[in-house]
Parts: sequence; C-alpha cells; structure tokens
Amino acid sequence: MDLYRTIRELYEEKKRIEEAIASLEQLLASKSGATDPNRPAQKKRRGRKSMGPEERRLVSERMKKFWAQRRARGQTMDQRQAS
Repeated sequence: MDLYRTIRELYEEKKRIEEAIASLEQLLASKSGATDPNRPAQKKRRGRKSMGPEERRLVSERMKKFWAQRRARGQTMDQRQAS
C-alpha cells in the first residue's frame, strides 16, 4: 500500500468536497440575499414587533385611561342596578 498516493488522493477528494461546499454556500447565499457566504442568513422575525420604552410608556398611559373609564362606567351601572 502506497501511503503517499493515498494521502494525495485524500487531499484531492478534500479539495473537491471543499469546492462543492463553497458552491452550495454561494447558491444558498444568492437565494437568501445574503452577501457573506460564511455568515448564515438572518431569520425573519415573526409575530409582534417589540416596543421601545417610549412607545411602551404611551401604551401604558392609554390603557390606564381606558381602564379608569371602564371602571367608572361599571360603577354607574352598579348604582343603577341597586336603585
């Protein structure tokens, strides 16, 4: 068994495999729109977007007003039913 020949064949196979991997990565990058083939494509976010602190504060104020009005309406309904 010729070890040098076996090693040379393995290096050639390794080169073919690396070329195939590079080709597949390039194909994947072109389909996903990524520019760097070494960086995986970013996943798109699904669901609700996150709120920033200012937006969260505004929503909080709006909901406090909503629930205050709702409680006030509920109390007037209770008073009418008690009469």
